[in-house]
Amino acid sequence: MKNSLILFLLLLIGSYSYSQSEQLISKQEVIEKVIANNNNIKISEQDVLMAKGDYNQTNSILLPEVSISYTGITTTNPLMAFGSKLNQEILTANDFNPTLLNNPYKIEDYSTKIEIKQPLINVDGIFQRKAAKAKLEAITLKSERTKDYIYFEVEKSYMQLQLAYKTVEVLEKAKTAALENKRIADNSFKQGYLQRADVLSIEVRVTDIENQLQYAKSNIKNTSNYLSVLMNDTSYSILKPIDNLEVAELEVLDQIISDDRADIQAMKLSSDAYKQMYKADKSSFLPRLNAFGNYELHDDKVFQGDANGYLLGAQLSWTIFEGSKRLGKTQKSKAEYEKAKLNFDNYKAQSQVELYSVNRMLQDAKNNLQLSQLALEQSQESLRIRTNRFKEGLEKTSDLLISESQYAQKQLEYYATVYQHNYALAYYKYLTKK
Repeated sequence: MKNSLILFLLLLIGSYSYSQSEQLISKQEVIEKVIANNNNIKISEQDVLMAKGDYNQTNSILLPEVSISYTGITTTNPLMAFGSKLNQEILTANDFNPTLLNNPYKIEDYSTKIEIKQPLINVDGIFQRKAAKAKLEAITLKSERTKDYIYFEVEKSYMQLQLAYKTVEVLEKAKTAALENKRIADNSFKQGYLQRADVLSIEVRVTDIENQLQYAKSNIKNTSNYLSVLMNDTSYSILKPIDNLEVAELEVLDQIISDDRADIQAMKLSSDAYKQMYKADKSSFLPRLNAFGNYELHDDKVFQGDANGYLLGAQLSWTIFEGSKRLGKTQKSKAEYEKAKLNFDNYKAQSQVELYSVNRMLQDAKNNLQLSQLALEQSQESLRIRTNRFKEGLEKTSDLLISESQYAQKQLEYYATVYQHNYALAYYKYLTKK
């Protein structure tokens, strides 16, 4: 009696602390927190910014490069000394004296130089810019698809949490029924109507239900923790869904995968990026035309500039032969482009097969729903009849336990079927999201 009282108090305390730590939450609340805090979404956004940075770097083929420098020198080098005087516009006829030309006095020169380089025609750079733009668009779409996947994970995990609580609910009711049957069996045993073996069978059933209940509660904690990770919530509370696990419906089902889906568009753009890189490598054999210019200020005093001059020009350069480097690079980029096209075709085919599979999964789940619901109703009626007969002493303990076990099992199977149906529907929506 003392041991039974202690066990009851422990179960009561455990149940109280378990319920106290629960946090009610709706699916919409989870989604809002995931949008604001999910690390995978934030990582995908940083990937977009990185790709944008790569694209912005290609502005260099359109915009000028401007630099400014300030240099100070002191020299007795004949060539440098003569050139410095010439730049400072202080050269006199006496400076052409051979003695001074060969052995000049020390001279100081302080110069400010502004340089400008402007690309005019760089065909390979234009294609590289197109490739960077296609890559940016592809990664942006990939980021959108990442969000779609995270939303799907939220849907799935939230349904798993609903199923876990339904499982606990079914097992709690089964435990209550089993304890009631145990009470009746104990009374019948005391009155000599049942054998000890029958009472032990019911006790085994109670223990079995308690074990299943413990696993179900652990599943609630595991699923809650995963949802906390998705929400980036480090409190790791035990979550309890506000929404009930009910059958979701969708009338029209697409049979063909859409090319407008974000990840498929991303794969296509990725293939296009490789195509542009291939064109860029082929165009590297063409000449380049660039303009350049500079403006200089010279003086023999710091931060002065009495003398100035400018230089403007253009350069047409053409690298005729660079070993086999460019040829090998072009061959590689062509192979990468062909590989990207094959990957795109393969990815699209796999996505189509996934859609066919989920459609079949959804149809099977609909059929199972009807069968499991019918089986649940039949097992419930069978348990009701056997329970009434057992109370009157007209039913065997083993038969009652079988009916009780079947009813609990059919309830769990029904809710599992509802979960499978809703999961298939959520997966279908994920696959057909445009």
